[in-house]
Amino acid sequence: MDTEALREFLIESNKQGYAAGKEITTEPDGSHAIFFAKGDWKSHDNFFGGEPYGGRIAVSYKGKSVWIMVYYGRVIENENPNAIYAVLRNALMRMPEEHPFRGPEKYAKGNLAYTNSWTGVLEKFSGEEQITRDGKVIYEARYMGGLVDQREGI
Repeated sequence: MDTEALREFLIESNKQGYAAGKEITTEPDGSHAIFFAKGDWKSHDNFFGGEPYGGRIAVSYKGKSVWIMVYYGRVIENENPNAIYAVLRNALMRMPEEHPFRGPEKYAKGNLAYTNSWTGVLEKFSGEEQITRDGKVIYEARYMGGLVDQREGI
């Protein structure tokens, strides 16, 4: 697996996907999907929600699945999800190029602060992100993923 090519594709697909407000389609099962393709690479972001939400991003190369990230998150009750997700999208547009799974370690907009901590590398990782207002957590999500289908076995 060419992890450098995968990393470059993830950066572009993430910046062209949810973070950029790309068109979201509704699937027959009620989930939402965002598709991106470039050359032999394809990504499919498929999620359920509303509040809370959960989903996964799957990446394939030449028709073979190679990478996945699953995620689950929520905005606390009595908060405006649209305002919080606007901050989240801004943070996701600033993802670290060496760790292109979510946003940067820190990002702030007004009195809202996004933080992201993770362990691992592109091939296997997990992390957690939060948005706080004046130090109080108003959004939280967890994610994990890495390479898939690299050798035989079911």
